[in-house]
Amino acid sequence: MNPDLTPHHQISSDEKLGREELENQDKDYSKLLRYGILGVLGLMVAVGTVFGTKNLTKTEPQREQIKVARPLPVRTLKATPVKSYQVLRTYTGEIDAIRTSELGFERGGKLIRVFVKEGSRVIAGQPIAKLDVSNLQMQKLQLEAQKAQAQARLDEFIAGPRQQDIAAARAAVDDIKQQLQLQKAKLKRRQYLYGEGAISREQLDEIAFGENSLKARLRQTQSNLDELLAGTRREQIAAQRAAVKQLEASISDLEINIAKSTIKAPFAGIVSARQIDEGTVVNTGQAVVRLVENTSPEARIGIPTTVANRLGVGSSQRVQINNQTYSARVASILPEVNVNTRTQVVVLRLEASTISKINPGQTVRLQLTDTIPTEGFWLPNKALTQGLRGLWTCYVLTKPKVENETTPKNAFMLEQRSVEILHQESDRVLVRGTLGEGDTIVASGVHRLVPGQFVRGIEEEEP
Repeated sequence: MNPDLTPHHQISSDEKLGREELENQDKDYSKLLRYGILGVLGLMVAVGTVFGTKNLTKTEPQREQIKVARPLPVRTLKATPVKSYQVLRTYTGEIDAIRTSELGFERGGKLIRVFVKEGSRVIAGQPIAKLDVSNLQMQKLQLEAQKAQAQARLDEFIAGPRQQDIAAARAAVDDIKQQLQLQKAKLKRRQYLYGEGAISREQLDEIAFGENSLKARLRQTQSNLDELLAGTRREQIAAQRAAVKQLEASISDLEINIAKSTIKAPFAGIVSARQIDEGTVVNTGQAVVRLVENTSPEARIGIPTTVANRLGVGSSQRVQINNQTYSARVASILPEVNVNTRTQVVVLRLEASTISKINPGQTVRLQLTDTIPTEGFWLPNKALTQGLRGLWTCYVLTKPKVENETTPKNAFMLEQRSVEILHQESDRVLVRGTLGEGDTIVASGVHRLVPGQFVRGIEEEEP
């Protein structure tokens, strides 16, 4: 702001001397005029009209001496009223990535490879780091062998018994039947001999028990033959299928663990931090790298509710980042109001071309023009001088109230007006007060002026 407008400005010594000289001239003029009038009246009463006229004639040199200074030329302007003014306000926020992730493994193990460095740009699905999986590979091979064995047995159950097995079972049944017939014939002969007393009871019992043993064997072989002829039971096939599926599930679980041993980028982004190096044994969930999304960057700026309501979703705006201006579009206005700042967050989506130029966390600024309705006058800073009670004053050119031979021709008298500053810009201020439309105001050099001084306007300026 102009130093003339500071509350405690100091006027230079030369300016003080100029003002004192003008004030002294006014005081001398007033004293001479007062004393001259008193003298004229006294002489008129004492000696009459003739002598009074002579005395008046004698005061002429004094009046001519008063008209020493010519009207001071000053630059002026016309007071033009306004009904509103605009203020350019700046709101600050930051660039915020849509997604930010601390990437780690879902299982523990030894870190054997990190494929990226800090600052690397990756695409979705790109490998980032890998754990040692040699033990998991061995377990997978074992399970695959067990599955092959179980699958072969299932295939055997589904195919059923072979004809060769059935033929062998029939042959076994026929053989036992033949042995049983022979044993029966031996038993009849032994019973006859035992009745004749030719053999002992023990020899007879041996033949009898042999017949019973052959009958049991015949029942067993016949049962085996019947089982082969009936084929494999459905329950056996179902149980074997379940065993195969269980082994398949175990293999799938191992394959998932092997896949989880490699971190892949969940989205396209920039590696902002690499926290662990190769050879480290990491725990489940321990962060290895930090990935920040670099597509469709957004700016989040807190704006007063009254201003945010005037912004339309989808409207184009201009933002500044690192002293560079970029285009942005209002993506959304969050409904929550911050209880501390009483602002709403406005989300602006920047163009895709800014991806390589900006990074999350950078400061972003949005400038908006706010129109404030109020009546006043624009004046230059140099047109004001400090007044009383926190007010400011300016000088208005007015016609002299009384004109006589001592009044300079084509001159105006200065009248001081009090004003209040409503708004200030770089070199001008908006004021209101005892000003009227069309008033001619001194535009500069007010430090050398005093109220009642005669001046002459030489040029009009725009505020």
